Amino acid sequence: MKYIVVLIGLISLLCTGCSSEMEVEEHYINVQKRIGDEAYYEDINVITDREQVQKVKQIINKIEWKIGVKLKMDRPADYRFTFQYTNPEVKEHERLYEIWLNPYKDRLQLIIDSESKYAIADKINSAELFEILTGEKLSDQ
Repeated sequence: MKYIVVLIGLISLLCTGCSSEMEVEEHYINVQKRIGDEAYYEDINVITDREQVQKVKQIINKIEWKIGVKLKMDRPADYRFTFQYTNPEVKEHERLYEIWLNPYKDRLQLIIDSESKYAIADKINSAELFEILTGEKLSDQ
């Protein structure tokens, strides 16, 4: 009976260690801005702060996405970003988030082309997401 209790304890410790290791996997966000009129992009920001990365994930998850939408925009995206792992061994489905400023420059339009998803973020989420990604205020654009 004593061995069973010890065995169960060891298994639970092993499982806890493995699961927390997966959750701690570090991410960073690589942000690019379109230069000129063509689809040429330049890195403008790398976000490594864990809280900011989590905040971007929360905003992305709050946005109401339309699924199964393939859009042809009239110009290349103004900005784009991807979540990256700091550990190259870990592979997750990489998503390229493309961002367009709407004509009034108060909302962001987002596309995940590889998943046929489209969304327009509300003004509050747009402003917060833009400031985290670029370090600039959306209202200044």
